[in-house]
Amino acid sequence: MQQELTTLQTQAKEELAAINTNGQLEEFRIRYLGRKGQFSTIMKSLGKVPKEDKPRLGQLANSIKKEIETLFTNKQRALLAAGNASSAGNDAIDLTLPGRRPEAGKLHPVTQVMNEVCAIFEGLGFSVAEGPDVEHDHYNFEALNIPAHHPARDMHDTFYVSDSILLRTHTSPMQARIMETQQPPLRVIAPGKVYRCDSDITHTPMFHQVEGFLVDNNVSFADLKGVLTVFTQKMFDKDLDLRFRPSFFPFTEPSAEVDIACVICDGKGCRVCKRTGWLEILGAGMIDPEVFKMVGYDPEIYSGFAFGLGIERIAMLKYGIDDIRLYYENDLRFLSQF
Repeated sequence: MQQELTTLQTQAKEELAAINTNGQLEEFRIRYLGRKGQFSTIMKSLGKVPKEDKPRLGQLANSIKKEIETLFTNKQRALLAAGNASSAGNDAIDLTLPGRRPEAGKLHPVTQVMNEVCAIFEGLGFSVAEGPDVEHDHYNFEALNIPAHHPARDMHDTFYVSDSILLRTHTSPMQARIMETQQPPLRVIAPGKVYRCDSDITHTPMFHQVEGFLVDNNVSFADLKGVLTVFTQKMFDKDLDLRFRPSFFPFTEPSAEVDIACVICDGKGCRVCKRTGWLEILGAGMIDPEVFKMVGYDPEIYSGFAFGLGIERIAMLKYGIDDIRLYYENDLRFLSQF
């Protein structure tokens, strides 16, 4: 056994000294130091030697193995240093080459449109307010004239956190929150995320909305039409006809769905507008007197209008996008176009 150990020690040293590549070094490691290598084989055979010789031979075997492992590590470092030196000589930096500019990041198309919408309304004198995404049932429904069991709640597929806490289904709760704490005149928009249990090519569980409202003395439907006309002209960079269709929202009376002349065919009729020449863009109306009463405003003194628009919807019309899910798939080929 002792003779085998000294022979293995000499043989390993000679082979290790002749190695000059990483591949050869790895083969050496497997052959001598691996789990099934020669040193492991000898260590296993120690069980067959006489009992009185085991301590001496075991100590010798461990000493030789540690010596070879140390020589192996030194050889490994030497090869690594030699490789780095060679690489530095071959791949030296050429300072005369032009630099590579990192590609600049861009704002998401939804963020771009949100910023543009806010900028237009700020130019019309509206201030910007933000509120919580996790909302009380009172502000999301009750304060907007949508009591419990009201049929209009069926229009909102709501994510409930508890019986009274939910993810807001629109940004309209900001109407009640602001009117509770401020007195007219008010001219406010409230941009933000909203949540509904819905998902297809035109709906996502989370999307972005801008709620706007104006409260003062003698506010009329004509004021609402004027504001929305200016907004659509600036948003789409062209004079667009608007159409107001009677509709129903619990917190506005009268209420209307607002259509614009199709931005694709200029109102002539195409596949996008289903040959009607019109595209629905937002909902609006005069604030219901019941909403004023809930926040302590006298509806005999004050009047106002409100509107709500979906940012993804505006962006789809502005950029000709036919699938809302493209916004959230993080495909750089799509996002880099904006």
